[in-house]
Amino acid sequence: MASDNRWPSEIRLNPARDVLTVAFDSGERFELRAEYLRVESPSAEIRNHGGPKTILTGKKDVKIDGLEPVGNYAVRIGFDDGHDSGLFSWDYLYKLGSEEPRIWAEYLDASARQ
Repeated sequence: MASDNRWPSEIRLNPARDVLTVAFDSGERFELRAEYLRVESPSAEIRNHGGPKTILTGKKDVKIDGLEPVGNYAVRIGFDDGHDSGLFSWDYLYKLGSEEPRIWAEYLDASARQ
């Protein structure tokens, strides 16, 4: 994905650790559920090393354990199920927020077929 030079102006984890709010300098703000972030992780585990995407289920109650900045382009999100290898770039977080209805519907459809 080509960079649109989107920069987060705020990244905030709610007290329940199940919603990450990401606001961008363009004024857009997205509330991204931990489950959604976990099943859409950009890690090789989910992206299947370039093959068909792995569809995870059973992550409804997953929580975010930690956030670690990676350079000036991404954040590593750790989850309480031990997963922490996905680097969420600013562009990818923006895509997850702006395209959530479509991405989530595709995930639900794919998980129902498993």
